Amino acid sequence: MSASEAGAPAVPEINDVTFGDLRHALRAGWADFLRAPIIDFAFALVYVLGGWLVTWALTAKGQLWWTLPASAGFPILGPFIACGYYEISRRLEAGESFTFGQIAGVIFRQKDRQIPSMAAVVVIFFLFWNFLAHMIFALFLGTASLTNITSSLAVFGTAQGATMLVVGTAIGAVFAALLFSLTVVSLPLLLDREVDFVTAMLTSFALVRDNPVVMLSWGALIGAALFLAMIPAFLGLFVVLPLFGHATWHLYRRALS
Repeated sequence: MSASEAGAPAVPEINDVTFGDLRHALRAGWADFLRAPIIDFAFALVYVLGGWLVTWALTAKGQLWWTLPASAGFPILGPFIACGYYEISRRLEAGESFTFGQIAGVIFRQKDRQIPSMAAVVVIFFLFWNFLAHMIFALFLGTASLTNITSSLAVFGTAQGATMLVVGTAIGAVFAALLFSLTVVSLPLLLDREVDFVTAMLTSFALVRDNPVVMLSWGALIGAALFLAMIPAFLGLFVVLPLFGHATWHLYRRALS
């Protein structure tokens, strides 16, 4: 039974969040991962295979066009895959049993609710940042001598290249922080209660606004963990994705009431 079915208000109240809540979320997320590792691995496999596909597309001669559809799959599928982790944690919390088919069924049913709208927002962010990144590259390096950056990184050692990296990183950090703020608890909220996606995003943003240090630290931790998880051929995602997927559910439960 979802929170809305149990009588909780559709639009939740925002609570104060502490670093102790983050530690609790991580411990509870790890416990959930240990209780359902096979299903968790199955969901993570989607991202691992996607990472391998993007890497292959970037390195295979004449196959660069594959990077766009492969990369686009992440923001499109991401919200739906995340719902699998949230639903597992919700059922474990409620003491309910479940099978892979039941969890997959819950994910499939989200297509008729608000999750697709959230996926569209993420895709728009992804496409706009992709466009902006190309604009930044053209602005700083458009007049530079043509260089194949896949075989020579010397261009980044120039004043223009270094400035481009600084500006691009700063703008990317702003985009990442904004997207994180809009989605950090909006996805589990949409799964748990009958609210529209705009209300969910505004609630998530308000949570980060009211608890900026703790919540942005949470975002930085997730970003660092994902980066490290992708270094060994994306294999670390088999652990990091389930851990933070489950932990996000438990943080949502503490952050909103």
